[in-house]
Parts: sequence; C-alpha cells; structure tokens
Amino acid sequence: MQNTRLNNLFDAIARGLGQWFLNPWRRLSLLIISFLFGFFLGNAVSTTSGQQGILDVVIAGFLVLLTEITSRIFYSRSFLSKRSLLVESLNLLKVGFTYSLFLEAFKLGS
Repeated sequence: MQNTRLNNLFDAIARGLGQWFLNPWRRLSLLIISFLFGFFLGNAVSTTSGQQGILDVVIAGFLVLLTEITSRIFYSRSFLSKRSLLVESLNLLKVGFTYSLFLEAFKLGS
C-alpha cells in the first residue's frame, strides 16, 4: 500500500489499540464482554426466529455453519502458536451463543 496520511493514521490507531489491549485486565474485560454479547445474541436469535416461525431450518443451519467455521479457526494448529485477541473474542462469542441456546433448550424442555 502507499504510505499516505490516512494509512499512517489507521496504522497509528491500530498500534495504539494493540498496546492498549496488552493490559491483562482490559483484555479480560473485552473477552467477558464478548461472551456476554454472544449470550445476548443467542437469546435474541432464538426468540425472534422461534416467534416468527419462518425459515427456522435455514437459520439453524446457517448458525451451525458459523459455529463450525469459528471452531475450525480457533482450534487449528496455526492458532496454537499465536493467540490473537480477535480470534479469542470470536471464540468466546461462539461459546456464549452456544451456552444461551442450551439454556433456551432447557427452558423449553421443562
């Protein structure tokens, strides 16, 4: 890429955010927020798709596909050498999403 002022600005912002998230407490708080957002997202998806009753099978298949792609990215051998914050937060989003769907299933089963 060319070395423009806009490119330099984006590089400086990305570098600053990377340094800001090196703090373990900030990293942990971002991961917890990601887990809770996944939990919220799972509740919202199950509530809206269950209420409308349209394309339930297609939505479920799409969500399973996204979950499997996230698992493939997180548990690949190349990931074990480097721990990216984006990939870790995506995995915790998936964990929160799956956890909320299990809790919804338990609520419907009782």
